[in-house]
Amino acid sequence: QVQLVESGGGSVQAGGSLTLSCTTSRDSLRTYYIMGWFRHAPGKEREGVAGIYIGGGRTYYADSVKGRFTISQDNAKNTLYLQMNSLKPEDTAMYYCAADPLPRTAVLGNPAEYRYWGQGTQVTVSS
Repeated sequence: QVQLVESGGGSVQAGGSLTLSCTTSRDSLRTYYIMGWFRHAPGKEREGVAGIYIGGGRTYYADSVKGRFTISQDNAKNTLYLQMNSLKPEDTAMYYCAADPLPRTAVLGNPAEYRYWGQGTQVTVSS
């Protein structure tokens, strides 16, 4: 059974930074074709924050996070990261890591493209 485990969430003040990590139970990130980060805040729809093609490195960012968040991968550590800078109160949400192994052209910000999901890590940004 595939497992994705997020970590790195927490509480920060506006303007601060956090780095989220997502580790996988699989032997390598390269067994996935795409991976992404999503967030879900109370009263809002789930939002695709960032995504990446694991083999090619092409990335996607939601407009709301462009220039502030960076998605990256460390194949040696089997870990996906989300570096979050200049955090705002509206970034407060549960953040989820997602992955899918099927090779194809995907809409990285669409949650329906992902088969596997982690349990989430909470990010709270205070003003």
